[in-house]
Amino acid sequence: MSGETVAIIGFLVLFGLMLMRVPVGMAMGLVGVVGFSYLVNGEAALKIIGHTSMRTVTDYTFGVIPMFILMGAFVTNSGMSQELFRAANTFLGHRRGGLGIATIAACGGFAAISGSSVATAATFSTVAYPEMRRYGYPQSFAAGVIAAGGTLGAMLPPSTVLAVYGIITEQDIGKLFIAGILPGVLAASMYMTTVAIIGWARPKYLPAGPRSSWRQRLEGVRDVWATLLLFVFVIGGLYGGLFTPTEAGGVGAGGALIIGVLRGRLGFSDIRRSLLQATRTAAAVFTVLIGALLFGYFLTVTQTPQNVTAILTGLGIGRYGVLALIMVMYIVLGCLMDSLAMVILTVPIIFPVIKELGFDPIWFGIIIVMTVELGLIHPPVGMIVFVIKSVIGDIDFSTIFKGVIPFIITDLIRLVILITFPAIALYLPSHM
Repeated sequence: MSGETVAIIGFLVLFGLMLMRVPVGMAMGLVGVVGFSYLVNGEAALKIIGHTSMRTVTDYTFGVIPMFILMGAFVTNSGMSQELFRAANTFLGHRRGGLGIATIAACGGFAAISGSSVATAATFSTVAYPEMRRYGYPQSFAAGVIAAGGTLGAMLPPSTVLAVYGIITEQDIGKLFIAGILPGVLAASMYMTTVAIIGWARPKYLPAGPRSSWRQRLEGVRDVWATLLLFVFVIGGLYGGLFTPTEAGGVGAGGALIIGVLRGRLGFSDIRRSLLQATRTAAAVFTVLIGALLFGYFLTVTQTPQNVTAILTGLGIGRYGVLALIMVMYIVLGCLMDSLAMVILTVPIIFPVIKELGFDPIWFGIIIVMTVELGLIHPPVGMIVFVIKSVIGDIDFSTIFKGVIPFIITDLIRLVILITFPAIALYLPSHM
């Protein structure tokens, strides 16, 4: 069989294994090794298993992933999310839809120090959802706001998805993190504007909460000093060139631990729980990474990236037409796959096309993450929707998806804005 035929069979087997609920990393590794063995030889296939596994878990650059995951675990278990929500609510809760706006603001702040969309959504399902329901917010809106706010974890630094994209494409992870700041702020601002428009268009739909005194507001601001200090220190060090991304992750994890212990928010049991959570998550990520690298060897010998590049660039629809096709592909895949697996599986194939078309790889990383964000809340799967359902319990999937629809429209508009104005993502990295 030709390399193209073997590649097609490989992809069909891969998707078949995933439909059978075989873990994505295992499925990619299995298909990659078997396919490589068929096209090259079995001895070489066995050698790349050991070489790839050892290189991945010992590579200094890859250390950025477990360090930022550990930082997020310490932040989550030290209760910073409640402080962020309380501070945002004192300033915004009295406005119509103010609790929704405060939730978006708090989600943005929490995402900026946890780097996890799933953790952000799960945390605020317990912190913000009961408050919104207590003041009479509809179930669909309350869940929709949390789902939208959760997606900010994929964009704002430190982002695991951006880090993995940088590793796969050999781009500067620090620049990718910095590039996500303005698009992340734009995302949060547009989500807040969406909530404000809904409140203006349907005054009885979103109630206003009580107005907080200036004393309560100052107390709320005082409580978030730890969050602001941690974010400024880590991201400021990255932007100023004081840390490499891996060092920034280590400093962030250490800083989150010290702050949590000094404030009495992290006891021995909390630290142990954080370490276990981070270890499990990092192990899952590295399993997917190793599987993707093994699958990448298989794709290389079948020349799939070169063939896909030739096909897409030969369609005669222009560079933005090809980009539109790629975005549609990601939106469809987002309905079926986990965001990290989607990036790991597709980027080695798509990235050569992007380079051939002359798009900036840093900018494209942001566009990829934005599209992945959309997949996180897009029906019929939407991982964040499943997380919210599992935490809240007494809510239907259809109710959550109904609340998410306005924010999906907002995401599509934002995607068009960032494609039209690449400088939004590239301005800060260009000044590093």
